[in-house]
Amino acid sequence: MRRDSIFYKLFQQSPSLLFELLVNPPANADGYRFDSVAVKEPKFEIDGVFLPPDTADAGVVYFSVRVACRRQVQFQKDERLYERLFAESLLYFYRNRVRYSDWQAVVIYPSRTTEQSDTHPYRALLNSEQVHRVYLDELGDIRQLPLLLALMVLTTVAEDQAPEQARYLLTRTRQQQSQASSRAIIEMITTIMVYKFETLSRAEVELMLGITLQQTRVYREIKEEGRQEGRQEGRQEGRQEGRQEGRQEGRQEGRQEGRQEGRQEATVKLIVRLLTKRLGQELSEEMQATISHLPYEVLENLSVALLDFTSLADLQAWLDAQEIT
Repeated sequence: MRRDSIFYKLFQQSPSLLFELLVNPPANADGYRFDSVAVKEPKFEIDGVFLPPDTADAGVVYFSVRVACRRQVQFQKDERLYERLFAESLLYFYRNRVRYSDWQAVVIYPSRTTEQSDTHPYRALLNSEQVHRVYLDELGDIRQLPLLLALMVLTTVAEDQAPEQARYLLTRTRQQQSQASSRAIIEMITTIMVYKFETLSRAEVELMLGITLQQTRVYREIKEEGRQEGRQEGRQEGRQEGRQEGRQEGRQEGRQEGRQEGRQEATVKLIVRLLTKRLGQELSEEMQATISHLPYEVLENLSVALLDFTSLADLQAWLDAQEIT
């Protein structure tokens, strides 16, 4: 999973998040900014650097490293992580000694099993108060953590548990966050799940999470495209005088009906595909026809309920409970 890009976005959104991982965070944690820096001769690119506020007094610079490599379900160790971390961090600190009074490093691991095996050459640093090792799977119950920390832990949750935890975090986001920040976090949760379920499309993941159409990125993009097309068509129609009002209304109604039918058809196809994957067998034509005639609101409910199905009997029982068949 590409955790590096996810964590980068989280730290960009809230630099103080790093200090929630530390037992003794700095008093001015809210003033830090997250940045990438370059060190020349030789050149190093350090992506995760937390720079203290610009004040007259020299502050402490924090270096953050996220271990995020994954091949299928096996995490890969980086057996030269500490070599690079200490070489790059100390060189940057040396080049900027007049600006900073001290340095600390934070290494974030999914679990202890992904840590570099040979730590002996760095035992003094690793056992000092300057280096902090964080293991995401040891932070505690994801439902008890601060929201942004919970998103970090979500990247480590097993696939069979991830959808339930993600839906919980979505509900919590809608309850606790403003509309603007809520949209950003919903997008982050969806991205994490897309990375975790690589065989599913983004639209299928959104259905799995029970994200309503209006909340999806695809919907917003289509809506914006439609708005732009509408402006262009409106300007064109404005130049063409003499069109009858009834014709214009008919066109608008036709477009609206076409969008609704297209949305219904696409949702049915996604749900049938998810059910086929979930149940391990193709649905009968009769069953597919039944699903295709469900109201859109019922389809949204089915996209969430299907995660608990283990057989066709479960699907049939759910449909029976809707008084549809």
